[in-house]
Amino acid sequence: MKRSNHHLAPLAALALSLAAVAPAWAQTIDACPRLPGDSTLTWTERSSDSFVICRAVTEDGREVFGLYLAGDSPFQPRRANREEAGVINGQDIRWYRSEVAGDPDKLVRETLLELDRDRVVHIWLHADSEDEMRQSMGMVEALRFEETRFSSN
Repeated sequence: MKRSNHHLAPLAALALSLAAVAPAWAQTIDACPRLPGDSTLTWTERSSDSFVICRAVTEDGREVFGLYLAGDSPFQPRRANREEAGVINGQDIRWYRSEVAGDPDKLVRETLLELDRDRVVHIWLHADSEDEMRQSMGMVEALRFEETRFSSN
């Protein structure tokens, strides 16, 4: 009596579909840097073949800070907007004052960090107070980008 393997077909199809999705899923999981262990924030992410946008959000969905990883960034720091100095990923950086259209009271800072010759990170912070801004800067300065797996290839 010949045994039929038709009952294995759905499992084989599932395995193939998971194998096809796994590389994209792995890039998604590893693209955003690990948040500090004591953080209550979570990442939301959007990506394409050429960039990843990670937004650190509170439980109610409010964005605290975000970053754009790519081969290049449209953000061009202006010396006139220089504010605080800091260190991210072992590199000295300068925060730049910015604003949110329609919300003039929101405190906004941005910076640009070169990860290597092929990748940069544009980072922005939104805060309602100076204390909240200092907390956000502390979290961003604790991020380690060497753990990210994003590549522009």
